[in-house]
Amino acid sequence: MSFQKLDELCRRLDALDHAIAILGADEATHMAVGGGEARAEAMSVLAGMYHRQATDPQVEEWIGAAEAEELSGDQAAALREFRRRYVNLTCLPAEFVERQTRSRMRCEQLWRELRARNDWAGFAPALDGVVAMAREEAQLRAEALKLAPYDAMMEQYDPGNRVADIAPVFAELKAFLVDFVPRALAVQAERLAKRPLKALSGAYPVERQRELGLAMMAAVGFDMTHGSLSISHHPFCGGVPTDVRITTRYRTGEFLSSLMGVLHETGHALYEQGLPREWAHWPLGKARGMAIHESQSLFVEKQIGRNPAFWRWALPVVEQHLGEAWTLPDILPHVHHVERGLIRVDADEVTYPLHIILRFELEQELISGRLATADLPEAWDAKMTEYLGLSTADDPANGPMQDVHWPSGAFGYFPSYTLGAMIASQQWAAIGRDIPDADAEIAAGRFDAINDWRRERIWSQGSRWSTPELITRATGEPLNAEHFRRHLEKRYG
Repeated sequence: MSFQKLDELCRRLDALDHAIAILGADEATHMAVGGGEARAEAMSVLAGMYHRQATDPQVEEWIGAAEAEELSGDQAAALREFRRRYVNLTCLPAEFVERQTRSRMRCEQLWRELRARNDWAGFAPALDGVVAMAREEAQLRAEALKLAPYDAMMEQYDPGNRVADIAPVFAELKAFLVDFVPRALAVQAERLAKRPLKALSGAYPVERQRELGLAMMAAVGFDMTHGSLSISHHPFCGGVPTDVRITTRYRTGEFLSSLMGVLHETGHALYEQGLPREWAHWPLGKARGMAIHESQSLFVEKQIGRNPAFWRWALPVVEQHLGEAWTLPDILPHVHHVERGLIRVDADEVTYPLHIILRFELEQELISGRLATADLPEAWDAKMTEYLGLSTADDPANGPMQDVHWPSGAFGYFPSYTLGAMIASQQWAAIGRDIPDADAEIAAGRFDAINDWRRERIWSQGSRWSTPELITRATGEPLNAEHFRRHLEKRYG
């Protein structure tokens, strides 16, 4: 049977993908600095091997023949994903994939070194090389997929995303937030005038924060026998579903940014660990795009981790690990603190989407060629000043150098974050209907019912449905941005 041949191919490809994922996670956490060049070469060779096997002309023949075979419902769904993946992979020659992998990895390694020194001049040429290859990739994909170049890039991260659909939603959200941020700040100032912010001690050793993070991970459902927590320059969730590698970064002067980073990445990890094991090697068994992935991470970080009910349970756990006692009115102003800031990963719920919209707009300009890499700091500063009233004119490390996404070539990824926030809010609204005592469950430190809801409706579905279909099936309605606006107004307005 041709389907059986596809199944066997997927097992081989999954093994290669496993090796690449673990090498990548290790490269970002434990690899010695001197190992960068050899690691980039090893991973580029593996990426080339994967690409050549996945794009072998025989695969197209097997897909065509399998379409005439008698298949189960799962196999027929898998075959649709086989074909979609094949078309997307055959857009790019293997030689290009190897060259691009080397370019991205060396740029990312350089980014770690030069961002710390705020050295845009030294970094820009390497980033320019990655941008040039991203433009080339966008053109190759656009021709094969019959899409606009930036749409073709977004398709890799979230199938079905199109600028024509997203841009109007983001424009409306931007207009709302530019008005709402000052309102939220005014409400916050009024509250703090009545009850001043209680300062955190500012003495949080890394090891204690790590133990707190591990306790929180286990409590919200992370399977500690199939994953781990490490330190990296930029928090991420990597590895594979049976060995999920999540990372955070620590500041000894405060603990909330690290803890929220851990909760965010744990949300990604729960999705990976909850994917259907029986289809794990098929494209059908993979996560359905990054908007859904980000909805799962943002759900844990925002809908759970910043929920007052969560802190009724969490405060004694924090006290146990960090040795400080707070009341709910002491900690919530820190958890819900709104502040205009330069750093996306440290941004609050209210300002965060503006960071994403800025990147969404700039990377379209980069991919189209309308914006040169050399002009990126100036363009970034202009938008940051307009949207958040902050300047990065002399601070590229906290401007276009702050994220790992562009050095690693991930153009088209950023929209998924804010789409994910919208989906997360919609999930919470649906859970509120189906589990009326969800807040009470969280306050008691019980997360099983909420995880079971998401496992049944999202995690176990893999890539069976398109993103819009999955949202509708899970929540009972198509994507509705009003849930996100109501969430922000209720919590911060």
